[in-house]
Amino acid sequence: MDGMTLLRFCLVGLISAAAFASAGFIDYSDSFAPDSDLWERWQAHDAASTRTVDFSVWDELLGRYLKVDESGIARFDYGAVASADRNALDALIEELGSVPVSSLSRDQQMVYWINLYNALTVQLVVEHYPVDSIQDIDISGFFSSGPWEAERIGIEGAALTLNDIEHRILRPIWNDSRLHYALNCASIGCPNLLGRAWRVESVDADLDAAARAYVNNPRGFHIDADGNAVVSKIYAWFVEDFGGDEAGVIAHLKTYAEGDTAAALESLGSLSRSDYDWSLNAPLR
Repeated sequence: MDGMTLLRFCLVGLISAAAFASAGFIDYSDSFAPDSDLWERWQAHDAASTRTVDFSVWDELLGRYLKVDESGIARFDYGAVASADRNALDALIEELGSVPVSSLSRDQQMVYWINLYNALTVQLVVEHYPVDSIQDIDISGFFSSGPWEAERIGIEGAALTLNDIEHRILRPIWNDSRLHYALNCASIGCPNLLGRAWRVESVDADLDAAARAYVNNPRGFHIDADGNAVVSKIYAWFVEDFGGDEAGVIAHLKTYAEGDTAAALESLGSLSRSDYDWSLNAPLR
């Protein structure tokens, strides 16, 4: 993004956030999330490749520090990460940066990018902990807020940001709305961080499971005390990935809804408002 685009991004975000808060309805026309914008060089892959990437260190770290609480929220204990484990995480990310991504199969690339994004996010929070929200990690420069536009890793000679991985690689290449349930932004409002590394052999089933878990949790959809149908702001920010309009969002929700959530959606014609909790997904102290 150039400076003027970033400035517009920030201004639209502030205006849209104020509109959501004051008007009490969902305005899909002013989504302030980055667009899906293909970075063409990352389309390269080797369909015949059998090369795999080792995520065992990531498995170990998740098993040690991630726990799901009674409300179904996965919380990562950033403040408890031991020095040795912090070094292991840094070494893992350095190793992932040396992977020749273009020589991987398309399926292996998907899990590579998802795991890398999540590991980079955890690394960011660990580096800056304690913080109340990932938004407080303001390292993206004057025209942007938060950490998403900061260059965090070099791969095949290119410097990448978190936004590059999500919006210039994963979203435009795979065009799969379920990816929003796989990428974790260290926030309560975000879909859960998976308790193990994503793997090719189970990725499709895991994406479906992650979608069901989020849609059927109040963070994804709920009817509030006043009878309003409330959805996560994810569906407003990325409405283009969920059918392009409110009807598409509702149809998407129905695909994964179960029990009381499915019953509430059955005759629903519109959504009332959207919510999102940017509080850090750390354990309550």
